[in-house]
Amino acid sequence: MTLVFATHNPNKLKEIQSLLPDIIQLKSLTDIGCTEDIIEDAQTLEGNALLKARYVKNKYGLDCFADDTGLEVEALDGEPGVFSARYAGEQKNASDNMAKLLDALKDLQNRKARFKTVIALCLNDKEHTFEGVCNGSITDEKMGESGFGYDPVFKPETYTETFAQMPLALKNEIGHRGKAFQKLVGFLKNQELQQNK
Repeated sequence: MTLVFATHNPNKLKEIQSLLPDIIQLKSLTDIGCTEDIIEDAQTLEGNALLKARYVKNKYGLDCFADDTGLEVEALDGEPGVFSARYAGEQKNASDNMAKLLDALKDLQNRKARFKTVIALCLNDKEHTFEGVCNGSITDEKMGESGFGYDPVFKPETYTETFAQMPLALKNEIGHRGKAFQKLVGFLKNQELQQNK
């Protein structure tokens, strides 16, 4: 089974490839020659994920899945949420985003937050969605060098280190994206079994 993952982000591609079984060949938007910026103007994570997956399916005729992830901070009424990537502006700069977030929380005691990923899959003529959530809190400062996005300021519940301080395997196991993708992988494996019966 060949699937397109609607991303140009090599970090995300690497993270997801480590989760997928050998039966699934993964291609990125770059691999299929899709260079246009797919507009994500939905008001929800699910809406944005569906927009991307449908775009590839409709334009290229390829089975595709796409994800959208948001960081929801309790004290900020769920912000930055669907605007996480461009929280500090359209330049989508992770350092700027983290600086704005830490500044917004600097006088607040409540640091509770959660990461949420929604995956939309367009397979054959059907659409499916899968969700993963990881609860945690925002640190007072950036810690760790690995990961991407808000990883250096997000500490999952019951852990003392941030996502950016963890090995990728652990982050995949406990993280929002990993949980959502485990659901996707389970679904795809089941599809393969049904086809091979």
